[in-house]
Amino acid sequence: MSTSTAFDPTSLAQSWPAPSRPCSVVTFGAGSIVGDAHYPAYRKSGVPIAGLYDPDRDKARRLADAWGTVAFASVEQAASVKGAIFDLATPPAAHAKVLEALPDGAAVLIQKPMGGDLDAATEILQICRRKNLKAAVNFQLRFAPMMLALKDAIARGWLGEVVDVDVLLALSTPWSLWEFVAREPRVEIALHSIHYLDLIRQLLGDPRGVHAKTLGHPNHRIAQTRTSAILDYGDVVRCNLSINHDHAFGRRYQACEFRVCGTEGAAYLKLGVNLDYPRGEPDILEIHPKGGDGWVEVPLKGTWFPDGFAGRMANLQRYVAGEDAELVGSVEDAWNTMALVEAAYRSSASPATPIAPKP
Repeated sequence: MSTSTAFDPTSLAQSWPAPSRPCSVVTFGAGSIVGDAHYPAYRKSGVPIAGLYDPDRDKARRLADAWGTVAFASVEQAASVKGAIFDLATPPAAHAKVLEALPDGAAVLIQKPMGGDLDAATEILQICRRKNLKAAVNFQLRFAPMMLALKDAIARGWLGEVVDVDVLLALSTPWSLWEFVAREPRVEIALHSIHYLDLIRQLLGDPRGVHAKTLGHPNHRIAQTRTSAILDYGDVVRCNLSINHDHAFGRRYQACEFRVCGTEGAAYLKLGVNLDYPRGEPDILEIHPKGGDGWVEVPLKGTWFPDGFAGRMANLQRYVAGEDAELVGSVEDAWNTMALVEAAYRSSASPATPIAPKP
């Protein structure tokens, strides 16, 4: 796609259009992600909150009271709210049961991952098909202002042809905020780096395969917190992820960043929320555009948390209302991200190519 003579960073798209008449949202789950991201996003964007359900009644009441909404007594009561968008902020193992309780034809946003493994993702896909659910998975990084702007810059040709994508994390993640994580057999790729794999799929398409190694750390019992992965896009595009959630030695050398390089330009992104979760640092997007003579900072109009969540919900609501033709990150598309995750775990469990012994 052709570009204008001068790069204008303020012209890049950074937000998703709001629905003209937002539907109310009913949430399943009362974990920290709801209070830290879902509800701040919905309130900021004018989406009504109709109530929530969590099997931990005390936790549900505390969150409901904090946000001035209702704590439902059961899954069935929550699922009976007419015309609501259902928001599943539930652990992976709970998704299928909640989906079965929803009315046929309902609109639903499913927390990532789409089940604990690819078999579970397939079961969820089949439930959604059978019940004719308008279902998307909450891959909200696609809707973060910096990522919408990056996608727009690539579409406009400001980077040329993308040939390199590097994802680097070296930070200390407070896994204790999510109680269920300690019981999960799959953590780092399935619950965290899945965001990056999904975003890369959106930017580059599906890879041919993946080489990966994911592992834990001797200082704790979380199943995996460190990952190295290479996505195979053939002989032109190089894509690499280096993820370390155990760099707990102060902020100075920590990092959470993307580097996206094209044949004629490049982009640097800092994902600030992960560096001081959940308070976060500012996100950063800088672009070295085609024909430019240096790096240009893109003034961002929001952050991944909560604005990415607002955009994710806005697309679902607009799709339900007929205002958007495409449901971004639908369960049909999200299944492909789950297939990539599954391939990464299979690769990690497989032996590496052996080095030939000295003769």
